Amino acid sequence: MSASSPVIVALDYAQMTPALELAASLDPSACRLKVGKELFTAAGPVLVERLQSMGFEVFLDLKFHDIPNTVAGALRSAAALGVWMVNVHVSGGRRMLEASAEALSGLTAPPLLIGVTVLTSMDAKDFSELACANSLPEQVLRLASLAKDCGLQGVVCSAQEASTLREQLGSPFALVTPGIRPAGATQDDQRRVLTPVEAMDAGSSYLVVGRPITRAEDPAAALHAINESLCVSR
Repeated sequence: MSASSPVIVALDYAQMTPALELAASLDPSACRLKVGKELFTAAGPVLVERLQSMGFEVFLDLKFHDIPNTVAGALRSAAALGVWMVNVHVSGGRRMLEASAEALSGLTAPPLLIGVTVLTSMDAKDFSELACANSLPEQVLRLASLAKDCGLQGVVCSAQEASTLREQLGSPFALVTPGIRPAGATQDDQRRVLTPVEAMDAGSSYLVVGRPITRAEDPAAALHAINESLCVSR
């Protein structure tokens, strides 16, 4: 089942049981699900298979970053699970990115391959400690341009950078934006955040939303409210 919503719910749990319970409360046509490193390490491929059997498309968020051959092999394994989207760190460089795209290119139904630019938990002060010659926005654009040039279908970026990336890189290049917080929600450990409506207006393709849904008293109602706000504004 393909979701009609741009929302990707982040299953940021340490164990399989609460993740499956949360998924059971949601409609696969109303969102996709993201499985990250903590949950995948605890539960493994069986969790992905369970979520897919419930009708959900899965974004496997493992942010591969290693030598080209290792990343290519990991992506082929991820694709064999039937996931909808996978990602790599763009800072792994051109050879790694090209090997990643090549690893999926011959598949009948490959997952979307996107690249992580700069983590949305970082602000300008954090970024300055990395001693990069570019500013944070400049580095995001540089990495996103490299990802597109190497054959990736999109990037993970802050919604605050989405308008610039959309203008510079065009469509249908996918912009996947974490750090999405409905109006009035706390930022938690995210720094570069926007509301769902602001993010879509800025050019985001998909919105990653975690705690505002997963920690809500009624997760399905919280998801519905976000989808309703997007339908009203678009």
